[in-house]
Amino acid sequence: MAVTCELGTVIVTGDYKFDQTPVDGPPTDAARLAELGREGVLLLCGDSTNADRIGTAPSEASVGPVLEEVVGRAEGRVVVTSFASNVHRLQQVIDAAVALDRRVAVIGRSMRKNLNIARQLGHAQVPEGLLVSPKEVESFPDERLVMLTTGSQGEPLSALRRMAHQEHPQVKLHSGDTVIFSATPIPGNERAVNETVDRLYQIGATVITSQDAKVHASGHGWSEEIQLMLNLTQPRYVMPIHGDHKRLHLHGKLAEAVGVDPEAIFKGRNGLPLEIDERGARFGEQEQTGVVFVDGVEVGDIEDVALRDRRALSADGIFIVVATVSGQDGHPIAPPEVISRGVPFLTEEDGVVDEIRETVEMSLAQAAADEVHEISLLQDHLREDVVSFIYERLRRRPMVLPVVVEV
Repeated sequence: MAVTCELGTVIVTGDYKFDQTPVDGPPTDAARLAELGREGVLLLCGDSTNADRIGTAPSEASVGPVLEEVVGRAEGRVVVTSFASNVHRLQQVIDAAVALDRRVAVIGRSMRKNLNIARQLGHAQVPEGLLVSPKEVESFPDERLVMLTTGSQGEPLSALRRMAHQEHPQVKLHSGDTVIFSATPIPGNERAVNETVDRLYQIGATVITSQDAKVHASGHGWSEEIQLMLNLTQPRYVMPIHGDHKRLHLHGKLAEAVGVDPEAIFKGRNGLPLEIDERGARFGEQEQTGVVFVDGVEVGDIEDVALRDRRALSADGIFIVVATVSGQDGHPIAPPEVISRGVPFLTEEDGVVDEIRETVEMSLAQAAADEVHEISLLQDHLREDVVSFIYERLRRRPMVLPVVVEV
């Protein structure tokens, strides 16, 4: 994407590579990039994802024959997971299924949505009668089926993750199935992907990843392609984006290698704006960025106290203590009620709840002796005494909510 303003043109590459044999035919329009470079590029914001890989990324077209070979060896059902946005990969899976006389079931909302859009725009070709409804999967012959699904990054709610945990409403994986990960984990997602793979093996499925066969070709250019982008666009300033700090640093070194002034390379971080004016470029003041909380109908920051309370509830649970006291002298006039939810290792046989009741009665008796009658003060004393007892007894700090009813 090239955006031009009074100061010049800013290019944001997004994910790119220079594929000389793309699946859909037309290669990268290098001439247009060179034209922008001749006109003058103020800033290049370039993808850094594969800055640490030497050479050039393999063509997307190289994946198709490997997918066909791997699917052809499988005796049972085949599940292929990839990025739903990689339309060319979806097309190659469909082509492999057609060549091997298998039908295709598309599982996962984003996968179905993207494939339908691609078909409407003419970017994907699906023969009539090829697709099988997800509801028909379990009744269809295993050796005749390929499933296209989401979940290549181990996303918690994705179709493949639910299949791996045997929680998917329509697909139950079993021994004899083959699962192909036609993608590589994005840095940071390795653990989630490994957990999914482990669950699939536990079911008895065979798992094929890019380490086992060349079933994936990255959509991010390698080091030589990053340098080609720099040479074509000849930017005045460079800001590496899309990558961790290691890859941003390596992208900067690649820019230096093709002649970009080190002072013109800006390796930033999320929330740190790059400001450019007629005097030059510099980093501005840090802006607030990060997670946006969506809580019910509220969108925005949740107060720290709310998050702290939720963490306490999730870790140690909650005790609710209900005490009834006399409005005249503050003495308890009914046995206190203790309710617990989510407190680990708490059983009826422990006698902890009975001990908490005794603690409540002693706390109220002491407050009455001290002539403390205000409800808020009584609740504060109760909370302190109960929290102290629970910590001594259980070595935990659950949330304690005292409720004092005056009669």
